[in-house]
Amino acid sequence: YVMGFVLADQQGWLADKTHFSDTVVLHNFENLRNAVNSGEADFFMWEHFTSKKYYDAGEIRRVGEIYTPWSSWKIVASTKLTKSGDARVKTLFEKLDRGIKHFNEHPDEAVEYISTELGYTEPDAREWLKTVKFPAHTEGVKDEVVRNCVSVLRKAGVLVEGKGL
Repeated sequence: YVMGFVLADQQGWLADKTHFSDTVVLHNFENLRNAVNSGEADFFMWEHFTSKKYYDAGEIRRVGEIYTPWSSWKIVASTKLTKSGDARVKTLFEKLDRGIKHFNEHPDEAVEYISTELGYTEPDAREWLKTVKFPAHTEGVKDEVVRNCVSVLRKAGVLVEGKGL
């Protein structure tokens, strides 16, 4: 949903305060593929390697790429937890950092997991690994990243002034 607004904004299709009124939520990747093939949907946006096996097989067509203006994942915690210094949040970051370190130090194990558990081919898993970089330390976020995310989410109507901002 939000990436549609990112695309519209990048292409100059999105006027301030204008939102797509005909957005249809299709809930999962299978429904998206079915809808685009039946004509119910004009297009959908999905991650490259997750959708690759479907366009390799001819089920869907790939017409382009757009990159998110932020990293692929962020961790968000309630300010109630972070202000009080809840140890669970710190423990979460420590465990994530250890997991990422293990993942980065064992690329063959990572490829095996990705190709057997996530439905990627082994060559695609290796190619995917070349495109991603996990942070060594997951705790914290740069102010610029937050401002950029908030800007896009405001344009998309996900965040509204006076409604938690």
